Amino acid sequence: MGLGEPDLQDIFYLSLLRFVGCNAHAEHDAAVTGGNEMAFRRGMATVISGEPAELASHIVRNLGAGLPATTRVRLVAGAFAAGSKDARQTIAASCEVAQLIASRLGLGASLVRALGYSGEFWNGKGLPNGASAEAIPISSRIVNVARDVDVLSKVGGRQLTEDVLRKRRGRAYDPTVADAFTQHAWSIREGIEDGSLWDQVIEADPAVSIPLAGDRLTAALECYADLADIKCRFTRAHSPAVADIARRAATNLGLDPADAGVIGAAGLVQEIGKTGIPNGILDSAQALTPGQRESIRLSTYLTHTTLARCHGLEAINALACAHHERLDGSGYHRGVTGDQIPAGARILAAADAFKAMTSDRPWRPRFAPDEAARRLGTEVKSGKLGHDAVDAVLAAAGHAAQTPRQAWPAGLSDREVDVLKLISLGGTNREVAEKLFISPKTVGRHVENIYGKIGVTTRPAATLFAMQHHLLS
Repeated sequence: MGLGEPDLQDIFYLSLLRFVGCNAHAEHDAAVTGGNEMAFRRGMATVISGEPAELASHIVRNLGAGLPATTRVRLVAGAFAAGSKDARQTIAASCEVAQLIASRLGLGASLVRALGYSGEFWNGKGLPNGASAEAIPISSRIVNVARDVDVLSKVGGRQLTEDVLRKRRGRAYDPTVADAFTQHAWSIREGIEDGSLWDQVIEADPAVSIPLAGDRLTAALECYADLADIKCRFTRAHSPAVADIARRAATNLGLDPADAGVIGAAGLVQEIGKTGIPNGILDSAQALTPGQRESIRLSTYLTHTTLARCHGLEAINALACAHHERLDGSGYHRGVTGDQIPAGARILAAADAFKAMTSDRPWRPRFAPDEAARRLGTEVKSGKLGHDAVDAVLAAAGHAAQTPRQAWPAGLSDREVDVLKLISLGGTNREVAEKLFISPKTVGRHVENIYGKIGVTTRPAATLFAMQHHLLS
């Protein structure tokens, strides 16, 4: 299409980051789709750029598939009752969270802007803002079509793809972009080999690739942490806390700063595999079925395979994917024992267990630190956790350095930070009001002020802001 280098760079990274904000509303999606937001998204993959009638028909046929008929009726009725307002909020949240992630990674302003148009249509009938035609960045117009061409060609081959390109031309799709794909997509696809796809992606980067190190690497790993932790209200800010405790515990055990730094970095990324587990499992307050337990055990394998794509993270990966291993072989995903578990992973295991025990979970309230310490002692006696690791973690957790608070970010007041913390952890306006002894109407005004100060319009984006600025610790 004759586009220049800046547009090519935006298209490349927009393609990779377009859906990076979807975890922010995974909990909501699971609640309205019967517990498996991932299956629902797979089912909707071919129609998200379709006409309203196409979307409605697809929802009726597929929402809650496999669930009892009465449950399906309730879910479908709920989806239609929520209507476009709910869809607009969901897409706005996804866009805003993706923009915050891209900003945290130090990517360009034009890319950050383009991420706000991921659901917009050429004819102005998209979401969240109804932008149309040339008001939508060219990178967004191209990536929206590219994504659909990839999905449709896998589902129905070239014929279905070209039929849809014609049908959506001038509606969801920029006509010029649709025509370019009709002409060139097939010769491009012939050169793509699934077996080496990721290597081809790296090779296709139109910019000069700069290896991440120092603060830039830390920022990227913190984004991994946020991506994992935001998926469930019970785990928000979990990974940075584990990383901090584990790093200080490693120092307590006499490890040198470099090794302690690797352990802390592993703590940031250890939960990335949970992004591949449906929220209906992660958020369940009921005892898990054997199949659901196997899904949870799969999470550390997914962490391993994700991090294995990143050259230079081998040492971090070795610890991160082993943080659920136990000395007696009862852990996962490899089920290794004793000295087969790296020392750093044993520290991570103890830090992760302590943080989880002292946090609310769907099936139980948090334990007091003393009770958590007692339970960790039981794990040591039963041969699951290492004595030295647990002692070091408890010392680190009990003697966290207290630094005086500076001014809150974005000019937030103390009360606004209190409200932001509570809504980030899933509290409704009424629940927040009860905790702070103020009226729900006052909470609503605080929320509006918070949104205005931090530049967002949705709770998921406000939650990520709170996580990025360590307000949930």
